[in-house]
Amino acid sequence: MRVCLCYLILLSISLVASTYGPQQRAQKTGDILLGGLFPIHFGVASKDQDLAARPESTECVRYNFRGFRWLQAMIFAIEEINNSSNLLPNITLGYRIFDTCNTVSKALEATLSFVAQNKIDSLNLDEFCNCTGNIPSTIAVVGASGSGVSTSVANLLSLFYIPQISYASSSRLLSNKNQFKSFMRTIPSDEYQATAMADIIEYFQWNWVIAIASDDEYGRPGIEKFENEMLERDICIHLNELISQYFDEADVKGLADRIENSTSKIIVVFASGPDIEPLVKEMVRRNITDRIWLASEAWAISSLIAKPEYLDVMGGTIGFALRAGHILGYREFLQQVHPKTSPHNEFVREFWEETFNCYLEDSPRNKVSENGSTNFRPLCTGEEDITSVETPYLDFTHLRISYNIYVAVYAIAHALQDILTCTPGKGLFANNSCADIRRVEAWQVLKQLRHLNFTNSMGERVSFDDGNELSGNYTIINWHRSPEDGSVVFKEVGYHNMLGKKAQLVIDKSKILWNGYLTEVPFSNCSEDCEPGTRKGIIESMPTCCFECTECSDGEYSDHKDASVCTKCPNNSWSNGNHTSCFLKEIEFLSWTEPFGIALAFLAVLGIFLTAFVMGVFVRFRNTPIVKAANRELSYLLLFSLICCFSSSLIFIGEPQDWTCRMRQPAFGVSFVLCISCILVKTNRVLLVFEAKIPTSVHRKWWGLNLQFLLVFLFTFVQVMISVVWLYNAPPSSCENHDIDEIIFITCNEGSMMALGFLIGYTCLLAAVCFFFAFKSRKLPENFTEAKFITFSMLIFFIVWISFVPAYFSTYGKFVSAVEVIAILASSFSLLASLANHKPNHFSTEFQLTLN
Repeated sequence: MRVCLCYLILLSISLVASTYGPQQRAQKTGDILLGGLFPIHFGVASKDQDLAARPESTECVRYNFRGFRWLQAMIFAIEEINNSSNLLPNITLGYRIFDTCNTVSKALEATLSFVAQNKIDSLNLDEFCNCTGNIPSTIAVVGASGSGVSTSVANLLSLFYIPQISYASSSRLLSNKNQFKSFMRTIPSDEYQATAMADIIEYFQWNWVIAIASDDEYGRPGIEKFENEMLERDICIHLNELISQYFDEADVKGLADRIENSTSKIIVVFASGPDIEPLVKEMVRRNITDRIWLASEAWAISSLIAKPEYLDVMGGTIGFALRAGHILGYREFLQQVHPKTSPHNEFVREFWEETFNCYLEDSPRNKVSENGSTNFRPLCTGEEDITSVETPYLDFTHLRISYNIYVAVYAIAHALQDILTCTPGKGLFANNSCADIRRVEAWQVLKQLRHLNFTNSMGERVSFDDGNELSGNYTIINWHRSPEDGSVVFKEVGYHNMLGKKAQLVIDKSKILWNGYLTEVPFSNCSEDCEPGTRKGIIESMPTCCFECTECSDGEYSDHKDASVCTKCPNNSWSNGNHTSCFLKEIEFLSWTEPFGIALAFLAVLGIFLTAFVMGVFVRFRNTPIVKAANRELSYLLLFSLICCFSSSLIFIGEPQDWTCRMRQPAFGVSFVLCISCILVKTNRVLLVFEAKIPTSVHRKWWGLNLQFLLVFLFTFVQVMISVVWLYNAPPSSCENHDIDEIIFITCNEGSMMALGFLIGYTCLLAAVCFFFAFKSRKLPENFTEAKFITFSMLIFFIVWISFVPAYFSTYGKFVSAVEVIAILASSFSLLASLANHKPNHFSTEFQLTLN
């Protein structure tokens, strides 16, 4: 009874394991079985299932020669390992390989076959018989190609901890080890490819692109990462679209319309060949040739798109290709394929028929086509020469995906080798035990793969530990037309390598042909470049890449194209006429060498000499009655103060320094107060004596020489105290005045305008008192003319200084000093003129002598 039950269970399991899954397969038994998933077809025929009868299996359509070559790479690697005496000796690897038809449904159908085999172990048949070893489980799966297909397969295989190594699924979502516990790959993540695409766009200074992605787990995450990279680089995506090979014709035409109407010339595509093919066909039909395509690795060398008839539109495409590897003996293996010598590979028959457009005996493909018509192909002779026909199958110049498959198979073999050579007590399993190679299970292989570390045939380290991703190293290719036969040539024009977290992009521009024949880099910006001297201005309701060029303001510049902001010139500089650079401002002050400064200095020196001359005359004739009558000692002081007034104007000329700024106003104020005090004392003395009629001893006592000097001293002392308080609390200093754009005026900051007002106000107050006494003296004897000239000079003084106030506050720069110098000189000359015109007569002489 036990034997019967064992037989029945074994029979049923064998039927399930051998018949479940797609009928067309490549299968060979062995001690250990590997599974394989490859896109031998590009898609499936779309049929409406009305469920009136049992649904039929969907038919796969459009043969994929590259997919069959990839399948052959897995078989080649397994055969090479089986023939090796060093790797897995006395262990034979078998395989079960299915066609995914590039669809999730077909891939899951095949994956369920792998899972069904592995469920044999869960029945614990050892209770009944020793029979499980006759039905090997699938301990690992190589595949699938597309990220969307691999995602679905990974979700299923992860439930049973069956290791999966993909050779072409690059979606960054698959890096999530929590969700995809048993998924590994021998291809870099799209995380790196999206960065590489963004680097190329930035390298060619494009900022206005179209982004298209396949509507699956490959395209959506890839383009999402690409969008983030664009955002960081301030590059705009004009259109962001999804595409699928199952789009309706109207959807494809609508997308083509939007692309055709877009001003962007760069189309970035994150999609597979089958998904992008409908759009490419529509673009070719419309003959839209002014676009540059940026291709992800999934279609950069796809035979579906890289066709000579598409090159007018697709020529100049920039694509990313995986690193190429070398497989010794693979070329000869591919050329030896033949239906008669490949009994374990059912895909060879269809490959042969598609290659030579014939049919083999008993071929199901010689019956009725998809549209119901009969195919009339000639019968295959079996003598056809595979090397005489050009197909993507024999395109082994750059082995990229094929090499990834080769590495994946060898990774599994090395994991099995580690199990085979494991030393008890040093294993990876419970109590440091080792797995039994003859009864190894999928989860044990998965554990070993996670700790795998070996060197492949190119000398690269291969590891699948947690968080470990292959470096994103890509070859950059450019689609050229072959001058010999017009076919597509993938010209290598550069590379992009990830060195840690830093990217290295190298491109040889001279090798690139844009649109298939142009050498000038195409322009794909929303706005024209802003020339130096301008900046980018925001256009309302438009992306940041769309801008208008605004000229830099005065005092600002930009010295490069597309400046976001204009740079402010330093304080000592100003922008040139076209705002592309700054030049040093001209420094101006009332200089000794400029004509205006020379003229003012000349007048001041002239005043000094004239005053000194008058003083010299006074000294020369000091003992004469006339000089004595003019109040000799006070006249000396008055003339000295006038020399000081003229001299103080010279301090206003020349480059202002802190010491000159602090000296010039007090010098001017004290000098004028000293001068006006002398005039005031003289005028008041004369007035009082005339009013007294006869100079008495009292008058002589109070208006003696000592009292006159005392009054002059007191009046002057007040001005000195004003100056001292000013210099102590708010001392003037030199400063730079930038009020005029292109000129720096070096001027004096007076420190306190109130103090300056007090200084000038006090001077004017004394002048007003002096004017009052002089005006009051107008009725003196007619031949006493001194008061009249003093009145006239004080009137001029008032006119000058009243005009000075608005002139001082309305001028700037060096003209402020010039205005004050002119006021000082005008006042000084008016005072000098009044003294020079005074001629004492006989009456005044006697009067003055009497007072003295």
